[in-house]
Amino acid sequence: MTAVHESVNESAIARVAALPAVREAAETGARLTALWPLTDAKQMDNDAKYAENLQVRLTRMIARVTTGEDVTVPDAEFVYEGADEIPGRPQRIVDALLAANDAYDTMIEYRDAHDTAVLFEAASAMGIDWSADVVAALRDALMRAESVIAGVAAVGAADDDAGVTDDCVATGEVAAHSVDALAYRFGAALSIGDELLSIIDDAAVDCAADDDSTQQHATTQASLPIVLFANELCERLSVPRICLTDEQYRALLAARGDTGDTLVATADVIAPIAAAEWSRHYDDVMWDPAEAKRRAKEEDERKNKEALAAKFAHIKDDPTKPEVEL
Repeated sequence: MTAVHESVNESAIARVAALPAVREAAETGARLTALWPLTDAKQMDNDAKYAENLQVRLTRMIARVTTGEDVTVPDAEFVYEGADEIPGRPQRIVDALLAANDAYDTMIEYRDAHDTAVLFEAASAMGIDWSADVVAALRDALMRAESVIAGVAAVGAADDDAGVTDDCVATGEVAAHSVDALAYRFGAALSIGDELLSIIDDAAVDCAADDDSTQQHATTQASLPIVLFANELCERLSVPRICLTDEQYRALLAARGDTGDTLVATADVIAPIAAAEWSRHYDDVMWDPAEAKRRAKEEDERKNKEALAAKFAHIKDDPTKPEVEL
């Protein structure tokens, strides 16, 4: 099916921002962004741990895609913590994780310096060799997107602040215009990401492949840097980061290949994933170990009572005996 790719502009962004799935995700995301700026030390520590875990999860996904092997969470954690070999594990997995972490760290520079060159540096770190035509098309798309990014980045700063009060943070509720602003910024990130992915879809990727399966694998790998770039683009646009598993990443590419409207397909796949991730991020930031311990104790007590009640359920009550509370 021939896909029709829509240029990134206000109309395209507004169209995707109005999609129900994007709106639902924005509601979850606005609850998360309402927590910022974080001032509680425990919450700041929780957020730092979340960021570390996010890198582990994303680099694991990349390594699973590039190697086709069962890269485990411990594998990804060991390499993130500095290991360059893991006893008993294939070096191919370790090398893939090392490359993914190099690319991840390189791409972070886009958030701070807004230098699009890091996209190509990250691709190189991952061993991805885009053709000259792909590189030229990506550079052109990024240059055109800059004016859109600059405008969209300003959208919502005032709106978010106006829509957030202490009561909002306490109750987890946010004003409708904060959701509108986040949906628009999220729509911009989706639109730009879709255009970059479409360039790789449409252009010939340098690959000495003689069969479709090998070519498809090369194309699947070639799109991976866009995932990392999209997250740093989200950060620049004040949209929380997301995380894909290798299955979700493949589902995204499959959905885009089966439709004539890749932007809607991308939004339909990514928005629910984003909503789940932003809910997870919120829970991670708000996690209180003392409260979690208290709730776990209450849950254990409840289960013990239920188990005890079930154990003696077959015994009939004796009205002559005093009542004993379990």
